[in-house]
Order: sequence, then C-alpha cells, then structure tokens
Amino acid sequence: DVQLVESGGGSVQTGGSLRLSCAVSGNPYRTYCMGWFRHPPGKLREGVASIESDGTTTYKDSVKGRFIISVDNSKTTLYLQINNLTLEDTGTYYCGLDRGCASLFYGDSGHWGQGTQVTVS
Repeated sequence: DVQLVESGGGSVQTGGSLRLSCAVSGNPYRTYCMGWFRHPPGKLREGVASIESDGTTTYKDSVKGRFIISVDNSKTTLYLQINNLTLEDTGTYYCGLDRGCASLFYGDSGHWGQGTQVTVS
C-alpha cells in the first residue's frame, strides 16, 4: 500500500521558519510527481510546490523565494522548507504523489497524506 505521512507542522510567529516532512512508502511509480498543497481556513486547497522524479521543481508564484521543496536521496522523504512565514501561510499542509504533476494537481487520482497543521501568528 502507498502511504504518505506528514509531520513538522506547528505554531510559529511571522517571519519564522518551518520544515515539513512527508514520509513516503510503497511508491508504485517509476516516474512520478510529488507535491505539497495547503488548505487555508475558509479557502480552497491550493498546490504550492512540486518535484518530479527527474528533479524538476515548480512553485506557486506567491511562494517563490520562500518555499523550497526537496526529496532525500532514497526518494522516501519529501520536504518543504518554509521561510519568512506570513499569516497567509496558515493552513493544513498535505503531501501528494501521482504518476505526473498534471494528474496530481488537476486530476482526482493520486495518493495523499493526512495533513499537518501550520498556524502563523
């Protein structure tokens, strides 16, 4: 079974930093896309960053320069470094995995974690 488990969320003051982690097991894809999404309170869930199996990274414009997505050498842990946190970064952060970024971001398939809460004050 594919499992994704996020961790690293918490409460932090504006300007601070957090590193979110996502432990991935049972990845069935030879080529794939992993991504981070956030669900701000009262708003729709949005994708913020992705990394493909060839290392290509993509970011939502509003987080460029502050968010860094990466994966460890074993490709079993996905990270999201968030710097200079703002109030707008508050939300539940989810990691996702699918065979491609198009399906991950715009389709209804994919594998997801349970989320980790980030609260900025």
